[in-house]
Amino acid sequence: MGQGLAGTLLAHQLIAHGYKVLIIDNHREPTLMGSSSKIAAGVINPITGRRIVKSWRIDALLPSAKKMYQDIERQYDIDIYKHYTILRTFKNAHDENEWHLRSQWVEYQPFCCPEADPSVFGGKIRDFYGFGEISQAAKVDMPVLIQFFRKKWLSEGVLLESVFDHNALIMAQNNVVYKNIIAQKIIFCEGANGSKNIFFNWLPFNLDKGELLIVKIPNVNFDKIFKNNISIVPLKEKDHYWVGATNEWNSENDLPSEDKKALIINELREILSIPFEVIKHQAAFRPTVKDRRPLIGFHPRFPQLAFFNGFGTKGASLVPYWANHLVAVLKGEIDIDKEVNINRFG
Repeated sequence: MGQGLAGTLLAHQLIAHGYKVLIIDNHREPTLMGSSSKIAAGVINPITGRRIVKSWRIDALLPSAKKMYQDIERQYDIDIYKHYTILRTFKNAHDENEWHLRSQWVEYQPFCCPEADPSVFGGKIRDFYGFGEISQAAKVDMPVLIQFFRKKWLSEGVLLESVFDHNALIMAQNNVVYKNIIAQKIIFCEGANGSKNIFFNWLPFNLDKGELLIVKIPNVNFDKIFKNNISIVPLKEKDHYWVGATNEWNSENDLPSEDKKALIINELREILSIPFEVIKHQAAFRPTVKDRRPLIGFHPRFPQLAFFNGFGTKGASLVPYWANHLVAVLKGEIDIDKEVNINRFG
C-alpha cells in the first residue's frame, strides 16, 4: 500500500521474486502529505552531519543501492542514477581538522577525496574557510523512477489508484480481505501517512516538514553537489538546481511557507555571488523516526499486516537494502534485523 520510493522498490523486488502484487495508491500532488519522495533530491551521501561521520551502515547500503538502481536502468532503459562528488564547506579550523583526521582513517578513506577541487564553482561562490570533497555520492531521480513504474503498473493492472480505507480490512486466519481483494499480506508503505495508520499509530513517528526551491542559475554548469547549510543539487534540466532543504517539527500543515522560502533564498545568497531565479517552491512531510532507524515488521496481533516505513531523509540509500531484506524475511530466509524491527518499541 503506497507508491512512494519505499513502495515502488519493494513492489519491484517482490515482483522480481515471483510474488503477485497489487499496489493501492491515491495519486497525490507533491505539496500534499505523503509525497516527499516526489520532491526529494534523492542524494546518497556517505559522509554526513556536522560531526563528519559515515552514514549508518553505508558500507552495505551503498553497493545494494547502486546495484538496484543500475539494474532498473538496464532492464527498462531509463536514466535514474548518477554518480557525484559532494563539495562540503568548512566553517572553521575545527571542521577542517576533523575532516583531515577522519580522512586518514582506513574506513573513511574510500569516501574522502585526497584533495577538494572547488574550481567548477570558481568566481560563482563567496569565500569559505575551506572545503572537503566526498566521493562515492550519487543522485537518484526519484520522480522519474516513481512515475515510470506508476505508468507501467497502471497499464498492467498492478496499481489501483484509490484511497485506502483501513477500516475496510477484514482479518481471516491466514489472510486478509480488503473489499473484493484477498491477500496473504498487506504491506503498508505510506510514508508520512503511516503516522495515521490505525494499526501502527503506536509507532514513534517524528514528522519533519521539509521545504525546498527549484532555482535557475544560468550558465554555471555545476557538476558537483555543493553543501553548506543547504545543498545545491544539479538537475537534468539545463541550469536548474534543487536547493534545500529546511526542517520543521510539529508543523500544522505541509504547505510551502513564505518564511522558509525566504530562509532558503538568504542561505543561497550567502553561497552564490551570482544571480539566480526561483522557479518553484515545494514542501512535504518526511517520515522520520525517533531513533533515526527504519520501521519494518509485522503487527503483533495481525501478522498479515506488515509495515515498511520510516526512511526519512536518507530513503535513496536505505530503501534498496531494506527492500531486499524484507523480501528475504517474507521468503523465510532470515529474521528481521533487530535494529529496524518495529518490536523494538514494544
